[in-house]
Amino acid sequence: MAAVFVIDVRLAGVRVVSIAPEESFMSNFDLALSIMLGVGLAAATGFRVFLPMLVVSVASYTGHLSLGDSFAWLGTPAALTMLGAAALAEIAAYYIPGIDNLLDALATPAAFVAGTIVSAAVMTDLPPMVKWTAAIIAGGGVAGLTQGVTATLRASSTVFTGGIGNLVLATLELGGALLVSLLALAAPLAALAVVLLFLWVAIRLLRRLLRAAHRSND
Repeated sequence: MAAVFVIDVRLAGVRVVSIAPEESFMSNFDLALSIMLGVGLAAATGFRVFLPMLVVSVASYTGHLSLGDSFAWLGTPAALTMLGAAALAEIAAYYIPGIDNLLDALATPAAFVAGTIVSAAVMTDLPPMVKWTAAIIAGGGVAGLTQGVTATLRASSTVFTGGIGNLVLATLELGGALLVSLLALAAPLAALAVVLLFLWVAIRLLRRLLRAAHRSND
């Protein structure tokens, strides 16, 4: 910990009159942890928009998560009620054939916004410019990427399985949103590892599906 020495210069000599500890803005570890937490929660919004926000709201309301002053509203009973209702409606809608594909068109921009919000909310004690830059680029970016991949998987599932596989995909997405959200709060680095693994597997699966489609056309 750095220290600030206040020097009092007198005719009789130099006298140190006080020694006060200087609080560091954020350690490098805390900074990285804060960003990983935000990005992990943002990635979860790519699976389901409102469920990760509900997890953040519950964690804040129960005192297990500190939010920035501008996002204290997320930890209020009103936010809990609204996010809970929205999360339940979103979960149910993805099990309705046809509606799930329609929701994907709306969820991509919504996931970007939600990812940006949850990232900025948990990146406390950061300068505003740094926080919002990281929240928009990293948080919103990974949320949009995750949502884009899941939407593409659902579209492929609709074509190859007639929509039957969409029910399985919806369940996996729901589990992924909950797992990544909780894991981000407990172990942010592990949450990011899970998201990267999902993206890797999903992209490989999409490549195989595209190759199979080209072969069938030939």
